[in-house]
Amino acid sequence: MANSTLKEQLISKIQNMEDVNILKEVYRLLEIESENLESYILTDEQISIINGAREQIKKGQFLTHEEAQNKINQWLNK
Repeated sequence: MANSTLKEQLISKIQNMEDVNILKEVYRLLEIESENLESYILTDEQISIINGAREQIKKGQFLTHEEAQNKINQWLNK
């Protein structure tokens, strides 16, 4: 189905829709999609930090979720 055809069908269904709850849900979904369209530009420093973290992962220098939870629990119990 062509993009323009789909849009036309959606517009038609929305215009004929009486159920407020469905309309609110459609609106919520469209808001989520429009929020996802915004790009986030990373600074050079942020890119460097991410690349450093990736290198640590390649070298096996990371904690599993369970190891991290244990360390947090130990820290909280001090």
